[in-house]
Amino acid sequence: MTKKTLSIGLGDDSRKGVIEILNILLADEYVLYTKTRNYHWNVVGPAFSQLHKFFEAQYEELDGFIDDVAERARALGGRASGSLAEFAKATRLKEATTADVNATAMIADLLGDHEAIVREVRKVLDVVGDQYGDAGTNDFLTGLVEQHEKMAWMLRAHLEA
Repeated sequence: MTKKTLSIGLGDDSRKGVIEILNILLADEYVLYTKTRNYHWNVVGPAFSQLHKFFEAQYEELDGFIDDVAERARALGGRASGSLAEFAKATRLKEATTADVNATAMIADLLGDHEAIVREVRKVLDVVGDQYGDAGTNDFLTGLVEQHEKMAWMLRAHLEA
């Protein structure tokens, strides 16, 4: 079977550049998802029930982000990374190396990661839109920034006294 060439108004180099950006973001999303599940499983303390459910809602939302980012890479004719080794190599985030931290530290750690993703995506918006001419991915990434900002706000609200 012959591979059909994409005719979507983006050159191969532009698509390749955007797909690379998306795969780095995919790695970040997967690491954040894994960390959030880790904290969901291992949170303890007086707010256990509330935080257990809160972390579950957050990782379920992140699962959707992961799928959307991967499918965007595929829609552009690329391959979506799919192994833990690829994610570990490409991520800009730091994995949680222990679950033996208190709930406040867990929340602060997740907040920092959401904010880091927002900053990193903001850095590439002009590259995706202006340099590569990919308005669709630019719009997709802008929406993703908004979703991470909302999740960060919810985490931040837990830290306010």
